[in-house]
Order: sequence, then structure tokens, then C-alpha cells
Amino acid sequence: MERQSEGLEELVGRASRRGGELVRAWYADLTQAAEDGRGAAYVFVMGSLNELLLTFDLPVVFPEVNSLQTAVRRVAHEYLERAEDYGYSPDICGYVKADVAVQLDRGKHPMGRIPKPSIAVLTNACNTYIKWAEIWERLHHIPVVTVDVPGTREGVTKGRADAGFAEDLRYVTAQLHELIATCEALTGKRFDVDRLRQTLSYADRMGRAYRRALELNRRTPAPFNALTDGTVYLGVANALRGTEAGAVYFEELVEELEHKTTYGIGALGDESYRLAFVGVPCYPIFRRFTEMFSEQGGAYVGSSYLWFASGGLNRDFEHDLSRPIESLAEGLLLGVRDAMDSMFHHDRLLESMIDLYQLDGIVYHPIKSCRTVSTGLADGRRALSERRDVPSLFVESDMMDRRVVSEAQMKNRIDAFFEGLAARRKRRGASMAEEVAR
Repeated sequence: MERQSEGLEELVGRASRRGGELVRAWYADLTQAAEDGRGAAYVFVMGSLNELLLTFDLPVVFPEVNSLQTAVRRVAHEYLERAEDYGYSPDICGYVKADVAVQLDRGKHPMGRIPKPSIAVLTNACNTYIKWAEIWERLHHIPVVTVDVPGTREGVTKGRADAGFAEDLRYVTAQLHELIATCEALTGKRFDVDRLRQTLSYADRMGRAYRRALELNRRTPAPFNALTDGTVYLGVANALRGTEAGAVYFEELVEELEHKTTYGIGALGDESYRLAFVGVPCYPIFRRFTEMFSEQGGAYVGSSYLWFASGGLNRDFEHDLSRPIESLAEGLLLGVRDAMDSMFHHDRLLESMIDLYQLDGIVYHPIKSCRTVSTGLADGRRALSERRDVPSLFVESDMMDRRVVSEAQMKNRIDAFFEGLAARRKRRGASMAEEVAR
């Protein structure tokens, strides 16, 4: 029994440690690519096509991840001010401005050095992606490939049952063939379909483990914090998608979470209230933002961020390796649609979480920098409240700009939210006691 406890102690926290090591190693590889003068493929989390780009040995850069790293490391203001001095408005996406500063300063970044782009590959999942890529096109004179993914016609994707799915799949598949031709011309390498099968198989292993991790957080207590731990998981999921190291990481993560659920070890010592988070985290004060909830027993067990920023890993989908290009297109079509639905129809998806995750409350976090994610949150909150009786908190700040983050105001609202949750629980307890007495 003592030996079991020692082994368990080593296992708990392994994923967080290993995740940090993998992300640092990934940045070290990017730094080496920059020093070698190699160009990279610039992509986004919603439809990165990592699996395809890796077959051409292109280093893959996620500017969104680079930008949030500047905020987590509390230097985002330096990058934002650099871009604003250059002429960019304070009102536009903070991720974009931080990346512009990185480009202007020849890849300088707190995690190393970011290589210049040799190609940009994006989807239409976010309207900002298209304008963002135009900046790289102007600065670096590179080809830009935009994969146009048709959205759902009925609010929330039904997968293959969606109206016009077959036609949409053919449309996306044709665009992937065009991307392959562009990559061949850019790199001088012939497309290797067997290597694509390999990267897809690694992505499938990662996806199976990722979905199992989300499922395990339905347990009480929840084994991981969907906000802090979840951000680490997303970093690995995007950076190492389509690699064996990424697949192994998530399989080992599931092993850790299974052990934690077996032994009743939760992310919080005191899980008093189970919460879901909607939006993008407050990175400028990331640790403190989370503490304001955890100090009062609020455990984040689910997050819309774990859906739309996972590149479709949250969907129960695996590739058909007998037809890899068409299957990659299918995964892209389903994944990007799901990401857009997670942002624009979050109320319907949250409704399904309430019972599965035994939610006590929902926290909505609209941010100044991202209108795509924030627009409609208030309407979605109202629509959900009309269907389900679950308390919610609406707290505004930003994912990048500390100038619009007021910790004191946020804490006042968060404290009031927990007071309401406590009063609600007390009333329910009294009501149940009365019923028993009858």
C-alpha cells in the first residue's frame, strides 16, 4: 500500500510538468529554425492542418499561442504598445497586435525566437484570421492559403447528417488538394500519402485520449482544472498534433487522471461548487484570476475553450486511413464547424453540460480583444437561463491587455457570485429538510 502511494505521488502532476517541458522544447525547435533561416507555416488553432503540413517538414507556428504566452509571462503590454506605436488601433485583437510586434522585432519572443513565415494556412473559423494573414502577406510576401469551411445551417452541427454535407466535403477536399500542390511547389518535396496516414493515426490517438480526459472531469471531484490545466493541455494538443510525442502525452495524461479519480484526488482540495467557463481566459492575471474562484471552492470542470481551441479533438471522430485526404477534409469540416458552434451557439452546448458535469454555476468572460468570442455571450446567457435554472456570472476583462483588467472590480463581482451560490444552496437545503419533515 505504501509503494502504491509513492507511485501515485509521482504520477499526480506529471502531465503539467511534462506539458511544460514539451512546449518549451517546441519553442526551442522554433528558435533553432529561426537561427537556421528556415521559414515556417503560420497556422491557427481552429483548423491548423498540422497533420498535413508535417508531411512537408514545415515548422508550424501558432501566433495565437505565441501571443497568449506574452500575456501569461506579463510582458504583453510591451508588445501591444509596440504595435500601437506602429499604427494599430487599441480596439483590435490583442493577439494580432502582439504578433505584429513579434514580426517587427524579427521574431523576438519571451520563449525564444519565432521563425518568419514562408506560408500561411488558415480557415474562416474566425474573421480575424483572414485579415491577420494579410499582414504577413504584406510584410513577408508569402503565399496565403485560406480553406473556406462552410458553417452549419442548423445552429449546431449534426455531423454527416448536416444538410449538404457531401457537397461541402467535396468542396473542402478540393481545397486540400490545392494546398498540397502549393506546399509541393514551396518546399520542392513530393507529397507522401503514407506519412499523412501516420500523422493522422497519431492525431486519432491524441483525440481518443483528449475526449477521455474531458469525460473524466465529469467525476466528483474533478481531476483537473479546465482553465489552468486545460490551457496546458491545449498548448500540447495544438503544438504536437499529429506527432507521436503528442499522442503519448495525452495517453499518459489519461493514466494520471484515471489514478486521480480512483483515489478521489481532485484539482481542488475543497470542491464546493462545480463551474463551467465560457470564453477565453484572463491571461494578464491568469493565476490570480483562477485563484479568485478556487479560494472559494469553485472548481472549473468544463470550458468552451476546451472545445473551440482544440482543433476538433473534442469531437468523436477518427480518420479513415484508407482515404486519408478526404478523411482529413472531413475532420476539418466537422472540427471547424464545431469550433464555430462552440463560440456562436454556446448556450445549446452548455445546456448539455449542466447535467453531465453537475454544474452549480456558469462563468461568462467577454473580452475587449475578441469580438468573435464575446459577441452574443449576453444573449446566449439569457437564452440558457430561460431554459435552465443555473446561476451565472458575467465578468468582463481581456485576454491580453492589462490596461482594461481591474482585479478589484472582478473580485467584488466574483465574491457576490459565490455569496449567491451559498445562499441558493442554503435555501435548497432548507426546502429539502421541510419535505423530509412532511
